[in-house]
Amino acid sequence: MSGQVTIYHNPRCGKSRDTLKLIEDKGITPRIIEYLKEPPSAAELSRIVSLLGKRPADILRGKEAAEAGIDPAGLDDAALIAAMVANPIVIERPIVVTDDKAALGRPPESVLAIL
Repeated sequence: MSGQVTIYHNPRCGKSRDTLKLIEDKGITPRIIEYLKEPPSAAELSRIVSLLGKRPADILRGKEAAEAGIDPAGLDDAALIAAMVANPIVIERPIVVTDDKAALGRPPESVLAIL
């Protein structure tokens, strides 16, 4: 693996902490983005979704989306991305990104395939 490893991280989330530890245990010092404080732009989130090979609705946290009044069935992908950027708590976590790959850290070991 070459290039920068970035983790979109929530330090209050156990899976996110476990994923970060797993990356660090591999001798990698990732760029840590606390996405609740520093949400990705719409362009960056679109890029991440594409690298994951998913649709925006696939990385939406259902309970948090409902609480935020976000109905994925009523939104196209661009509108859903905009809603996710405006309400970053609804983005599934953690997400690990390299130059040309991404993985959702659920379970944490799933990120090993891109490192």
